Amino acid sequence: MVSEASAAQFRQVIARREFKVAFQPVVYLNSGKIFSYEVLLRSGTPLYRGPIEMLAGALDCGCMGEFGRQIRELALAQSPETTLFVNLHPAELDEGWLVRPDDPIFRHVEGVYIEITESVPLTHFQLCHSILREVRSKGINLAVDDLGAGYSNLKYIADLSPEVVKIDRELVVGLDQSERQRKLVKAIVRLCADLGALVVAEGIETVDELRAVIDTGAHFGQGFLLARPAYPAPAVTWPPEVALA
Repeated sequence: MVSEASAAQFRQVIARREFKVAFQPVVYLNSGKIFSYEVLLRSGTPLYRGPIEMLAGALDCGCMGEFGRQIRELALAQSPETTLFVNLHPAELDEGWLVRPDDPIFRHVEGVYIEITESVPLTHFQLCHSILREVRSKGINLAVDDLGAGYSNLKYIADLSPEVVKIDRELVVGLDQSERQRKLVKAIVRLCADLGALVVAEGIETVDELRAVIDTGAHFGQGFLLARPAYPAPAVTWPPEVALA
């Protein structure tokens, strides 16, 4: 059980806005140009070491919806003029903040993708579907995140019909060394394309991984090799030894 002191501590973090955001580019793999930036939470207080601890604090105090709203407000205020990917914690589905008409995502003219992990508990699925349907009716796009991280439920992709699917680092690491793994990722890319979704390969850290990801037919790439998360939003460093289309 969460103590009143812990809940009050996190409420102070929200009141003082003791958090930051960083931006990491999502890059076209055929041109090396930036398609969008993902918004990533960063701690701005020694009370919480990083985003995982901060999200746990918000969850414990029952204010995930309010915290998510504040993250989006900060991100949109500091964002470059480009498409954004914004993460949505599943606990936000229990609160009504996201569907409020004055949410900042509805003011971002360049387009927004809400990222939701494919490991959202099935108990949340119907609620998730209902809320996302309402948000998407207002022009917001959907990205399913973390495909390939642990147990993957491909039925989420069929049921939610996302515009983008993000393949987790677990399927990217070692991709250049395993023909069977490449065949698997190629099949996933084809499946997503057949279902109307573009594919982002996350966690690209080496030139060989980048080459292997390109070979799978994935549409976009993201990872430390191309750019680390930063603020202001960083440029892309495309390896000169990797040819562009």
